Amino acid sequence: MPLSRRAMLRGSAAAAASIAVTTGSATAFAVTSPPEDFAKIVSGYRALQIGTGRRSEERDQAVRALDEVATGYDASMNGGADQLWADLPVQQGSDYFPKMYYRLRTIAVDWATPGSALSGKPGRAERIRSALDTLYRLQYNENTAEKGNWYVYEIGVPYWVLQILLALGDELPAADRERHLRPVLRFVADPNVRTNNTSVVETGANRADKALIAVVSGALLGDGKRVQVGIDAVTDVAGGGAASLVERVTHGDGFHTDGSFLQHDVVPYPGHYALVLLQAVASLLEITSGTAWELPPPVRQQIYDVLPDACAPFMFSGCLMEPARGRMLSRQGETGHDAGHQLTAAAVLLARTAPDPARSRLAGLAADWIDRGKWAPFLDVRDVQRFSGGLQPVGVPEVEYAQELLATRPKRPPLVSRHRIFAQEDRMVHVTRDWSASLGVSSTRICRYESVNSMNLHGWYTGDGALYVFLPRAEGHYSDAYWPTVDAKLIPGTTEKDSDPPKLEQVPVTSKAHSGGVRLDDEHGTYALDFVSQDGTLSAKKSWFFTPSGIVCLGAGIMDASGAKVRTTVENRSIDGGSLLVDGRPVDTRLGKTSTLRHPRWLHLDDVAGYVLLDDAEVSLLREDRTGSWHDVDTGANTGGTTTPYTRRYQKIVIDHGAAPTNAKYAYAVLPSASPVGTIASAGAWRVRSNTPTAQAVRLWDNTLLANFFAAGAVDELSVSAPASVALGRSRAGCRLAVSDPTQQQDTIRVTVRRRTVEVKVAGTLGATQIIQL
Repeated sequence: MPLSRRAMLRGSAAAAASIAVTTGSATAFAVTSPPEDFAKIVSGYRALQIGTGRRSEERDQAVRALDEVATGYDASMNGGADQLWADLPVQQGSDYFPKMYYRLRTIAVDWATPGSALSGKPGRAERIRSALDTLYRLQYNENTAEKGNWYVYEIGVPYWVLQILLALGDELPAADRERHLRPVLRFVADPNVRTNNTSVVETGANRADKALIAVVSGALLGDGKRVQVGIDAVTDVAGGGAASLVERVTHGDGFHTDGSFLQHDVVPYPGHYALVLLQAVASLLEITSGTAWELPPPVRQQIYDVLPDACAPFMFSGCLMEPARGRMLSRQGETGHDAGHQLTAAAVLLARTAPDPARSRLAGLAADWIDRGKWAPFLDVRDVQRFSGGLQPVGVPEVEYAQELLATRPKRPPLVSRHRIFAQEDRMVHVTRDWSASLGVSSTRICRYESVNSMNLHGWYTGDGALYVFLPRAEGHYSDAYWPTVDAKLIPGTTEKDSDPPKLEQVPVTSKAHSGGVRLDDEHGTYALDFVSQDGTLSAKKSWFFTPSGIVCLGAGIMDASGAKVRTTVENRSIDGGSLLVDGRPVDTRLGKTSTLRHPRWLHLDDVAGYVLLDDAEVSLLREDRTGSWHDVDTGANTGGTTTPYTRRYQKIVIDHGAAPTNAKYAYAVLPSASPVGTIASAGAWRVRSNTPTAQAVRLWDNTLLANFFAAGAVDELSVSAPASVALGRSRAGCRLAVSDPTQQQDTIRVTVRRRTVEVKVAGTLGATQIIQL
């Protein structure tokens, strides 16, 4: 049953007094705080767990999905034993007890949800209380020592404890509620710092989570001072704003001035930790709205602004793009669609408290993502079992709030072409009406991959120039068991050795600073990567040129000293079938048969893309079925995937450079969604003007010149004094010159166009494009 306002206030006062006696914390602030505000926070956060009872067919399906998991957990729980579940042994450390709390949280939320399978079963509240007491006694209390993953003790389990307490409501006496809050108060004593090492200042998603935990636990205790500490953590009052969640930064964790988002200093995470942060802060705005602790309007506006700026650009048909998701690629319960659903839910929640025009913008984005997401519909909640250890799944509250928003008929934004570079996180997106693309790259500033806590076990090459192409008729491509089944040594866009992958490190950066590009307009841009392998033996200069019809990929100066064969992967696509044409003729696609082609001009893979070879190359083709499990790529104690085998069919297209290449090169174009006729017709769309270790450039049919320089050099009418990315096109105002410093280390670049020289100041621009009208 819910926690009544009178009982909550009475219990909160008693609990706060008890905590003051046992911990010495001040409660004077609570005396002056409006008592009804505590009730608003508590009831608001409870609603975020169980919903408001807004009935619909989709909501009923979400309840059934929750029932399926909760009844299974309940049936397998031995409430009379110390070991509640047979597969989760009682022991110290972070390996097993988080799953115990997650399962109990699922049972409790189902019991508290009106119309659920457990809500009408007698004795369930007592059963949940008894299990909670067991976990407190044996696994998690104020005397427990942290052992293993700090996050479990300081964020994960505190969340689930709070959600269990709120689900139980008045069924849990105030004294018991206070007792179960003691470990929360101990492990989240100060949301500004790490409890197990107070010299670590919390940033980004971790700070947001701890702020929310502090606010909710403070409200449960009637402790206004603790609530205020949580609110102050949002803008880092204690640290003078240095770790503020809303102020834009230019290095380290948080939202950056160009829309980038980093966590762990060197990992791009707009597709996970930014979502966690936004969900936590959106929850804070929701539960404190109309209370004395409501955040000031300027702070709220900064929060409303970051979602469209930093996260929304990486959405494709309701799915978060792979290069934005870090090590979470390997989580079975966190596919790109799951992450996209979480961003959608955050947008819905933010829109509830936002004033116009922010509300209309957020509501329009959410409505658009819900409408476009056909492969895994947001409102059709299923398979909740996958989410233990991942993002919280979309459930009953998210469906209710989304349908309430959709009932207002928000205006969806139009689908328009867009090219954007996030230089401070080494990421970019290219959007057309028919397809989208993004790159996974790295540098001295940004890591190749992240692999911690036994996650992302096949992430070796995801930051080596991985080219991801998103097609409207294949929305589920990267979500449908891609990472367990793909040959991760052959990721499209990468140039790698045919040898054992490197030993995984946590967040390895490269030895090269040159990673970046330039944006000419919404339809054109470049990106360049000075690539060196993790072991240092293989190097190459790589470029991508983005246009409305396709992507031109150039590589030069490919050298390797290991003796292994070197390959550049043009394609490695999961497919249902379909023909493969080479120069207009079907090729043998029998499974397991490798075909070698000498100097093909073009290829076409049915329902995927056309591929144009722009120089002479030896190309190998292989269609194969590959089988793997999520456990192969993630064995984490609380995130590890199942051993269930998945089989998917792949088409590989690979350029072979041979063993020990010296100054090898490649040049090809990828034309997503193109027909065979369109592939042939593209032959005149671009000309390669240079493909050397110094300069790589293409000229388009309208005379636009796109170029990446790795050193001072010249291409046609254009020359530069230093490494640069440059685009030269025409606009109504005349000649338009776009320049950037992909090394982010220079002061000035001299650019000469037809004997006219301009000095482009790039110091402090952090790789951003500079536009000059000539």
